[in-house]
Order: sequence, then C-alpha cells, then structure tokens
Amino acid sequence: MTRIITLLAVGVMLLTTHAFAQSGTALPIPFFDDFSTIRVGGAPDSRLWVPGSGVYINNTMPINHPSVNVATFDGLRANGQPYVLDNIMTEGYTDTLTSQPINLGGLTAGSNVYLSFFWQIQGLGELSDAGATATDPSNATATVVVLQADSLKLEFLNGSGQWEMVWFQIGGKPNLNFPQVVLPVTATRFLHPAFQFRFRSYGRQSGPYDNWNVDYVYLNRGRSPTDIYIQDVTTRQAVGPSFLRRYTAMPLSQYLVNPVRETADSISTDIIYRAASAQFNSINYEFTNTDQLTGKVYQTFRPAGGRLIFGLTSQNKSARLTPLSVPAGTKRVVLNHKFTVNTTDDANPSIPTVRLSRNDTISGITTLDNYYAYDDGTAEYAIQIGRLERVAVRFVLNKEDVMTGVLASLVPFGLDQTGQRLIISVYANNNGKPGKELLTQGFPLQNASSRNAFVAYNFTRGLAVKDTIFVGWQQLSSESNSLVRIGLDKNSPFGGQIFYKAGPSAQWEANLSTPALQLRGAVMLRPVVGGELTQTVLANKEEKRSSLSVYPNPTNGQVRWDNTNLNHIEVMDLSGRLLRDLKPTRSQQTADLSDLTGGLYLFRLSDGQQTAVQRVLIVK
Repeated sequence: MTRIITLLAVGVMLLTTHAFAQSGTALPIPFFDDFSTIRVGGAPDSRLWVPGSGVYINNTMPINHPSVNVATFDGLRANGQPYVLDNIMTEGYTDTLTSQPINLGGLTAGSNVYLSFFWQIQGLGELSDAGATATDPSNATATVVVLQADSLKLEFLNGSGQWEMVWFQIGGKPNLNFPQVVLPVTATRFLHPAFQFRFRSYGRQSGPYDNWNVDYVYLNRGRSPTDIYIQDVTTRQAVGPSFLRRYTAMPLSQYLVNPVRETADSISTDIIYRAASAQFNSINYEFTNTDQLTGKVYQTFRPAGGRLIFGLTSQNKSARLTPLSVPAGTKRVVLNHKFTVNTTDDANPSIPTVRLSRNDTISGITTLDNYYAYDDGTAEYAIQIGRLERVAVRFVLNKEDVMTGVLASLVPFGLDQTGQRLIISVYANNNGKPGKELLTQGFPLQNASSRNAFVAYNFTRGLAVKDTIFVGWQQLSSESNSLVRIGLDKNSPFGGQIFYKAGPSAQWEANLSTPALQLRGAVMLRPVVGGELTQTVLANKEEKRSSLSVYPNPTNGQVRWDNTNLNHIEVMDLSGRLLRDLKPTRSQQTADLSDLTGGLYLFRLSDGQQTAVQRVLIVK
C-alpha cells in the first residue's frame, strides 16, 4: 500500500497596544480562572477576559490537565473558521486571550504580586513545529526579540501602554503534562491601575494547527515563586466512556429493543487534589442521570460514607448504570450524567474570595434520538484520504430501519470548500467488512455554523437497512480545495469500527488490525434512521424534467434525461479535457458511458439556446 490515511490536527487578532474593560472599572485582585464555569465551546468569561478571543474552551483537547476545562489556542477563530481561507501555509498570530484591566495601583515590589498558570503544547491536537526563527513583529523596543515561528507567549501591559513579553515557549517537542509557571509582577512599571496580561499564539492561520492549552490562571499579592499549591479538589476527566455499551449515541427506537444489552455497566470520572502532599480533604459524591428535555431523573446514586483524598493524588469515581424505561410516546431523550463532588474546598484559605467548589461538578451527555454515533461531538483531529480511497464505519442495528441521510462534522482547513463534493456511500455487510454498495450519493459541501457542528446531508430516497451496515465516504480528486476533512474524536474507544480501502481494486481492511493504519478514535460521521420507505425527497424533480441535467447521479455509466430539447452533451475530465462529444437526436433520452473509468466528470449540456455544466460521478 503506497498511501494511507492522512491525519490533520484538529478570535480576531488583537494587535493594538492597549485594551480597556467596557465598564472602565479595573478588577481587584485576586484574579483566578480555571475555565470550569464556561460551557464547552463557549467564550471566556467577559468579566475576566476581553471579548473577541478565539480560544476554544473544552475538556477534550488536553492530557493530564489540572482541572475540568482548558483554553486551547490554534488557528481557528471563535466561530470555528480559519483566520486565513486562501493560503494554507500562511503563518502569523492566531488566538489571543487578554485579561480585563486589573488594579495593581498602590502596590510595591514588597507586595509580592505573582501570576501563575499551567500550560501544555499539543495535547490531543496538532503539534506546534519548531520552525525557522522569526523576528517578533509586535516588538517595538530597541531590543530585537527572536522567536520560533510556532510559539505561545505571555505579555504584560506596562504603565506606558506597551506590551512586554515576559515568557514564551517554542514548538517542536510534545508534552504529556502541564508544567506550572510562576512569574513575578513586581516591577514598578507593571504596578499601575490598569494592568493587563495576555497570552498569544503564533502559527499557521489556516486551520486547527499548532495547539497550546492553558489552565488555572491565578494572580494575587502575597505570593512567592514556591507558591504552587492551591488547596483545591477538582473534577477533571470527561465522564465516560459512554452511557451506551456500543455507541456514544443511538436511535431511541433501536435502544428500546434491548435496553439491558445496550446500556453500559458503569460510567466514571476522576478527581484530583491540588495541594501539598501532607494535606488531605474529606470528600463524597453524588451521581445523577437526568433527561435534559423533561427534567425526569432516571437514576440517583450516593455512595455511603466519605473518603479521604491526599494532596497531589487522584481518585476514580464511578456509578453502576440502570437501563432506561421511558414513558410511552417518547421520541427523544438527552441524558445528562452528572458527578457532583462534595468537598471542604470553600473552607480553605487558598483564595478567600474565590469559590473553589466551582470545579467540583462534571457532566457527560448521551443523546437517544434518530442517529448513531461513536464520537463525543468534539474533534481533536481531522481525517482526510487520497484520491479514489474510501473509509467506512460499521453500525449494527437491533431491528430493520430506514436510513435517510448522514450527519457529518467537517473540519475547515486553508481554503473555502463550499460547493465541493462529499460522496457518501452505504454498504451491506460481507463477513464483517463492507460489501455491496447499497447507495452512493454526492452532496455539495457546506460550512458548519460553529466549531464541531454537524451538517445534515439527506438522501433523495429512504434506504431500507438491517443487521449490519457500513457508512463512509470516498475521495475523488486530489486537489487541495476538494479534500474532504472529517472530524476525528481521538477520545473515543471505538476505532475498531473503522475500515479502509486504498483504491478501486484494493480490499477493505480493518483499521486496528492493519499495521499501516492504527487510527485511534472515531470518525464524526453519523447515520440517520427512522424514515419511511415511501419518503423520497424529490427536491427538484419537476425542475429536473425541464432543466439541462442528466441522472441518476452517481451512475454506473448509464445516464438519461427528461428534457427532449437536449441536443449536445460534452463529457470532460476535471482538467477540462474533452472525452466524449455526443449529439443525441430529439427522440433519444439515454446514453451509455459505461466504458469510462470510475470518477468525477464534467458534463456540458446544451439545447441550442442555453448551456449548463453538471458534475457527474461514475461509480464502478
């Protein structure tokens, strides 16, 4: 095999020299944020941070993070689109996270003001490269500062309104942990009534490249370089792996065929105690399983008694799960699996004005609706394949159903792909691997509304499915702007459901049993079921009869048309080279092009008065 799957990692830049809070009132110290109060994908707290940052708040990109949720820096804006959409190699400043003004007026060096934070390069995202050295374009001082092209830096705002770099890290070496940095803010030029600090990343601006994670940001007086422990018990690890045994989401109607078999035995998370090793905390916890749509509590679990946790240690917390019995007529359930840890955090003096119990709760979501999923709804990477290659994902049904389309989460890279083709295929089962093609349909690519959002691609007819099916896509062109990049959830344990085919004459191969692949995670492609066999989306059937177009599309080479005025068909490859020049008679409404090889072609159609160009997929 000469080609294998290629993995791709998965705010407006603030270039001004000064930013002020909307209210005009500086914050008092202490300043503390562990990002735990912000929903995943949400914006940083505007009471603490200047609005407009492009950082991504999440709990899935980091590895061994200090507490639930981090701020991830990469080449995507807050809306999930790249900073640059016309040049995939463009580099520059990407995400910036700037604090609101903080009042340090009246303090002196003896006040011992220090800023601390934890950081990580890459995590589960894309590694920042060492790159070539480059002069920092924002440094206007006489001293020239040289940085690596891919970097994360921290700047302080001095009393003259200038940003000064006080710390930076360069790319090139992954880190599986979160080092802590403690920096003095004791210089007189920083001790003013509108002090600010900001983190800035530098790297490729054309996608989710060059990842950095930041967490647990704390600024206060009366600290020292060794003040590294905050007496805080915090949740951390995502709840999981899933409420379901075989999926992360599935149709409710399919689940109810056998709830006992489909429900996982247990679900868990972990907590960590950030404190000096000699300290301990007494904890207990509660687990609830609640339908977010109705408020119905399906399960509550409270282990008897408390338990001690010692500083710098972690503990796993789990709950045995109970299968659901839903009210008659229920069409959809959205389960919230929540662990609430009860501790003595707020009784400790670490940060007197901050509620440290804020990070003692963590939740997971399982949706029982009309689709199957192996992913958790967040992409850490993306997957792309080469020309004529295919990927398919296996789904096992509990009963016969009707598939109506797919939900796909596409990750944007470099070039605007709106209107490019996504070719979806559904296959029958052949001894545990994809077999006969049941349906293949092309769709114009659409941009998602936000990061990690799914776009619905609906079939023109319902497809009867049963037992085991395989759903995937194929890549027809190797042009950069036509490469389909589908999200990859690297936290998923279901990589064994992925299958790969290197070309038209190759055999399907199982992902984890093929040394050349070994793709860890789940493809963010979700089959939708629950339709009717009579359901057919005849989107433009009447228009088709009178327009200049051929069908079916995709086709095995046999095409037909309904417009009897069609009198000229030119068939070209994607480079524009003419392959066939057909001049059908008025009574002719079919053509045989089965001698052409499988692939995507351009059809130029004319009736003598108007001309149209149509992309047609020939499948062999």
